[in-house]
Amino acid sequence: MFIVGLTGGIGSGKSTVAELFVQRGAALVDTDAIAHELTGPAGAAMPALREAFGAGIQRGDGALDRAVMRRLVFGDAVAKRRLEAILHPLIRRESEHRCNAATAPYVILAVPLLIESASYRQRCDRILVVDCHEATQIARVIARSGMDEAEVRAIMSAQASRQLRCAVADDCIDNDGPPEALPAQVEKLHQDYLAAALTKVKANC
Repeated sequence: MFIVGLTGGIGSGKSTVAELFVQRGAALVDTDAIAHELTGPAGAAMPALREAFGAGIQRGDGALDRAVMRRLVFGDAVAKRRLEAILHPLIRRESEHRCNAATAPYVILAVPLLIESASYRQRCDRILVVDCHEATQIARVIARSGMDEAEVRAIMSAQASRQLRCAVADDCIDNDGPPEALPAQVEKLHQDYLAAALTKVKANC
């Protein structure tokens, strides 16, 4: 399967770009969505998370209280590593299963921390970064989530820098402009990925 790793900083517009690829026939494997499933009311990760962090990280419906967990891990490196040790193996296993099961011409594997993860990067044939200025990221996240600027900057500081993401990228989508500027960029890359996927299939036959 031809896999395109999609990433970008918080608020960069990864989900919007991913949906445009899906509309063109790509399969989407979203590690953020998988993480939400694992930490939902009956999520497979919840027993281990409760044991590691206590009942206070759980909402009334049984799902993970993400705001509480966010405060815990961004203030404590040990807690962050403990969280990752529980979630990351489960997410990797499920994302690999979904990539292998896909029947579309190619897969968009959306990973927020793709640049920081060598194991995910090794699974990708191309790395696509959705890029925008940091001020744009901050404004978008505040508008959609109600976080304050300090919280958004704390999240950004834990992610790869914009410069590093762009340096590692095989392809880049500029999302500083209006939404109307995205489809043409996505369409060009979609055609490139279709051709590359076909070439890979022929090479493996």
